[in-house]
Amino acid sequence: MSNKLKYEKSPYLSQHKDNPVDWYPWGEEAFQKAKEEDKPIFLSIGYSTCHWCHVMAHESFEDTQIARLLDDYVCIKVDREERPDIDSVYMSVCQAMTGSGGWPLTIFMTPEQKPFFAGTYFPKESQYGHIGLKDLLNQISYLWHTEREKLISSGEKITSALKQYSKNGLGQADKSFIHKAYELLLKSFDSKWGGFGSAPKFPAPHNLLFLMHLYEYEQNADALNMVETTLKSMARGGIFDHIGGGFSRYSTDEKWLVPHFEKMLYDNALLLLAYLEAFQITKNPFYASVARQTADYILKELTSSDGGFYCGQDADSDGIEGKYYVFTMEEIIKVLGEKDGKEFCNEYNITERGNFEGKNIPNRIGLTDKEQHHYDPRLKSLFEYRKSRTNLHLDNKILLSWNSWTIMAMARAGLILKDDIYIKAAIKAQNFINEKMTGSNNRLFLRYCGGEAANAGQLDDYAVYALSLLELYNVTFKIDYLEEAVSRTKQMIDLFEDKENGGYYLTAHDAESLIHRPKDTYDGAIPSGNSAAAMVLAKLAALTGESSFREASNRQNNFIAGQAAEYPPAHCFGLSAMMISIFPHKELIFTGEELPAEILTYLSQHPAQNLSAIHKSGQNQKALSQIAPFTSSYPINDITLWYICENGACHAPTTKFRELGL
Repeated sequence: MSNKLKYEKSPYLSQHKDNPVDWYPWGEEAFQKAKEEDKPIFLSIGYSTCHWCHVMAHESFEDTQIARLLDDYVCIKVDREERPDIDSVYMSVCQAMTGSGGWPLTIFMTPEQKPFFAGTYFPKESQYGHIGLKDLLNQISYLWHTEREKLISSGEKITSALKQYSKNGLGQADKSFIHKAYELLLKSFDSKWGGFGSAPKFPAPHNLLFLMHLYEYEQNADALNMVETTLKSMARGGIFDHIGGGFSRYSTDEKWLVPHFEKMLYDNALLLLAYLEAFQITKNPFYASVARQTADYILKELTSSDGGFYCGQDADSDGIEGKYYVFTMEEIIKVLGEKDGKEFCNEYNITERGNFEGKNIPNRIGLTDKEQHHYDPRLKSLFEYRKSRTNLHLDNKILLSWNSWTIMAMARAGLILKDDIYIKAAIKAQNFINEKMTGSNNRLFLRYCGGEAANAGQLDDYAVYALSLLELYNVTFKIDYLEEAVSRTKQMIDLFEDKENGGYYLTAHDAESLIHRPKDTYDGAIPSGNSAAAMVLAKLAALTGESSFREASNRQNNFIAGQAAEYPPAHCFGLSAMMISIFPHKELIFTGEELPAEILTYLSQHPAQNLSAIHKSGQNQKALSQIAPFTSSYPINDITLWYICENGACHAPTTKFRELGL
């Protein structure tokens, strides 16, 4: 048997197409059915690599008894990664009603999409004082028929509160937010194992990038120490896949040993950026090694033949979490032989007793940086053996914003690690977006799967894509990337900016209307669209000198300040953007037909958050005059001339890069 999900491309929705539950995808057909049949809506939101989504599906959605109870509802399944707007609206509801959130997200609502009950995972049966799904379905069905007015009134109040919440005031951007964020991160920092707070621990790479940017601007040694302690501990722990490269979603313990085993594209892209920047600052090859293994993992496991990057890999194999990743000591010795096997077990803390349910998660906790491998043939043997034992589910959606983070990371990896394979991967992915995820009206699509691009691009798609184009320009200095970055940023302003209350909405002004137009500001697993918007506006304001970008950047910095007032560490990427405007900044223009090697060498060795660089040549001067009109007065000669400006003052040009004082 199958339901209405059988036509959907989403891997998550496809996983539920054979459930006995009569699932509908989000759409008018489902809402019309609910109105005609006078039924409430049961909305379930998740994603394909979500462990607890699988658990709830197996316990309840594959169960015929639950399916019969759900006949009293119109049931809708949503892939949160395909529809982040829907997820944002109803996750806000869940957090407001319960004080927490997560996936699977479970919502009961009226046919008019107004929620009146929210939660996350529910077991099939009630237990330990917590209601099970079976009892919950019976109770809500009873209330729908006997006390409907109370449910509807509750939904109205929640909807009204959501709309009021989006009108938070503006602040005034200054260094106080940056220093307060640092102080609070320092207060929650685990000085022994790294990371912030107690278990479970999430990598939060944008927090680490913020601390590195603070170190670059103010030489704050404690900020860099927090970063290094965290990056080293994660790379030694089980959250890092020592066999195949890449990082899992989070650690369930304080020392990063036992991960939640799903691997997500966005985590690995952002962590790649963090390890690359740590290598630039410290010159410690340990960070370069981890960065290379992470980039290679993305290329090996998450890259399509067309160049797009897939979403991630599941935590479960054969219904068992982590089965793919763990080994017994006996297995290691059987694969590698007695001598190599025992040496490997000593080097990766593998014992007969095990460290995870009687088996072993390979890790290097307690070992020094110098012992970190660069290339080890034993790992290749274990990787091939591991793949032969069992498989991981691959979420083969291609999401534009996640691909854009990865393009940024790959482009930077190619420059810093001096390996063109990563730059080529970044360029190929950008070409894929141009060819497959751009509509005839020049608007972006949010996802691509099964040969189909679908769902209108949202704020993150435009903002992060523009950032990725700026990164490609920074690596190649090809004017086409800068031109499109400017174009996409202007689209972002036109489509998403809230001109009345500040900031940017998640959805475009002409998007499908939901009960609330969400405006995400909190940097969660990924920097928010508003933080990404702040970053691209700050970079373009510095790069182009255009007053329109400067004004938009100032507006957005003040919006971020208003949002960050209560708890600045929740807005670290936005605060990194704010630093570009607040701290001293340098603008470098160099002219001539050739691209000098000195600039790429410098950019590969320095994070240069405080530097904007533009190349003017005879070929690009016309296009550049439209993007950055101030460059029109810079002459082009037979030799390269370097012009540097800082703090509003420009110095005399020079033919020698070393005289710039960078």
